[in-house]
Amino acid sequence: MVEGIQICGKTGTSENPHGQDHSIFIAFAPKDNPKIAIAVFVENGYWGARWAGPIATLMIEKYLNGKTSRPLVEEKMFEGSIQEEYDKQYQELLRGAK
Repeated sequence: MVEGIQICGKTGTSENPHGQDHSIFIAFAPKDNPKIAIAVFVENGYWGARWAGPIATLMIEKYLNGKTSRPLVEEKMFEGSIQEEYDKQYQELLRGAK
């Protein structure tokens, strides 16, 4: 939720048979006179609202307002990591290659 901007969007989850599902969010804003459309796909990001949604809304806010106003969301996105999931899948690939 971004104060003052009506964002129309849809979260999604893409199943991944090799690991964690992918996080998806597709949106446009503002609602009545769109100036931006965006699609965010985060590989192994679990579900749409976990990574893709917050990333997209920060990008929309920055594009439309020239700045972001949600430091906690921004901090979570910058400090968060899905590296552990990538490492796990890489190790599984190595075991399967032997």
